[in-house]
Amino acid sequence: MSSAPVGIVHLSDRAPQVSGEQMVAALIPPPQFDGATFETYRADARFPLQQEAKDLLIAFSGGGAPAARGGLFRRAKKSPEVKPGVYLDGGFGVGKTHLLAAIYHAVPARRKYFGSFIEYTALVGALGYQKTVELFRGADLLCIDEFELDDPGDTMVMTRLLGELVPTGTRLAATSNTPPNALGEGRFAAQDFLREIHAMAASFQTIRIDGTDYRQRAVDGHAVVVTAGEYERDLADAAASGLVSDDAFDTLIRHLATVHPSRYIRLIEDIAVIGIRDVAPLDDQSAALRFVAFIDRAYDAQIPVRATGTSLDQVFTDDMLAGGYRKKYLRAISRLVALTHS
Repeated sequence: MSSAPVGIVHLSDRAPQVSGEQMVAALIPPPQFDGATFETYRADARFPLQQEAKDLLIAFSGGGAPAARGGLFRRAKKSPEVKPGVYLDGGFGVGKTHLLAAIYHAVPARRKYFGSFIEYTALVGALGYQKTVELFRGADLLCIDEFELDDPGDTMVMTRLLGELVPTGTRLAATSNTPPNALGEGRFAAQDFLREIHAMAASFQTIRIDGTDYRQRAVDGHAVVVTAGEYERDLADAAASGLVSDDAFDTLIRHLATVHPSRYIRLIEDIAVIGIRDVAPLDDQSAALRFVAFIDRAYDAQIPVRATGTSLDQVFTDDMLAGGYRKKYLRAISRLVALTHS
């Protein structure tokens, strides 16, 4: 029996390759949601929409609430229509991915898939559109986490793909993010989603989930920064029992440009702690978006991060946070804060 790898490696030395078959096999909930169920979702009593969403999704997962029984001569009430798709609209950290995974686990289906939006679009890129359609045709359920609306091309590819699958019986569940406390924006996220996938709008029931970011409830508002000495000690301690990565921030950012985002999960395979030295603000939006995708995969895998230099929640400039990718950056900041506190 082989032991788990230990020591320190550099992510910049890794050049992972992923086949279409491996990408398909990876379409399951992240490890942190292996046991996610509706029972383990703790609705916050201060936000009644959370319990309402949970109840609606239980009905969706079971094919709809049962019709109420009538008396001997009374007609039973009809069950409300259950659409083939649900869209969970809400801020960061309110449990949307937990609920999405709970749907996946609850639906008694043989063929079901769970992946991020970028994983599905990467699969189309790897296999081609028609092969992807054939792969998913006949699937019972597709769960799509973090449905992205900022790339018109990718959005329309996904819309077309889903449009071919729904008539064959495939059910859909999707999430996306609305920045918390964003005046005006929050109430229009669902409308943005339905407008962008207009051909599929009638297939989705929008379910709003309000609340506060659970990651921020447990920690303070900034990512942890360690000193150079603390960094060396933390990585050495972790490397005694597991595999640890150690990269300069600028080197890691440059390397991410050479790896397709669909392979980032393989880039951090077997890593127990991610070490990043000399963090500095990013000045290139493409690099920033790649870093967001990298952090998404690190968060899915729940890999702690140790970093020196600038606080990781400060790497995105004000211009970036005010631009069209604001939702992505805010989500990444929330996750970076959580990972540095792990």
